[in-house]
Amino acid sequence: MEQKTILNDEKFLRQVSIDVDFSDKEYLDDIKKLEEYCVKNESFALASIQVGIPKRIIYLRNTTLDIPVIGSDYNEKKVLINPVIISKKGHTTFWEACVSCLDFTGLVDRPYEIEIEYYDEFQVFHKDIYKGFESTVLCHEIDHLNGILHIDKAKELLQMNREERTEFRKVHPYEIISEYCDFNL
Repeated sequence: MEQKTILNDEKFLRQVSIDVDFSDKEYLDDIKKLEEYCVKNESFALASIQVGIPKRIIYLRNTTLDIPVIGSDYNEKKVLINPVIISKKGHTTFWEACVSCLDFTGLVDRPYEIEIEYYDEFQVFHKDIYKGFESTVLCHEIDHLNGILHIDKAKELLQMNREERTEFRKVHPYEIISEYCDFNL
């Protein structure tokens, strides 16, 4: 499975992913591929488009601010299929990075809270609310499904490697500006 990056695959990454058709059980193999990639890499989450699968699938591995360790296991694993944000409020900022965007780190505004409708891998419908950093991670991944990269939304863009970004984030952490305002950015 090949990681798609803006260096060679920008046009592919900018396409809008298609809804998963549950009658085609191939989506279960797609989920396994996403999980394998996330375990082998330092990924919080992954949209399937990032590894060449243009379907509306997100694999969540970790939605805390702790950087996932390669090969480590997280109990938080969750799959969101055909996710749709139905409401958002509040306001946060974070210096986001992405395996698809290489060393580009951008300061991005996101809602503090989102309500999402989606299906899980067992075709069970969910309507959940995510707050704080979880909301940021999910908004980032849903953007991928819509062909949008964090560098498109960044108020400021810097280039730094993982180690530099880790140190930079100690001085510029995740920031909650408001938990309750309307989010309309």
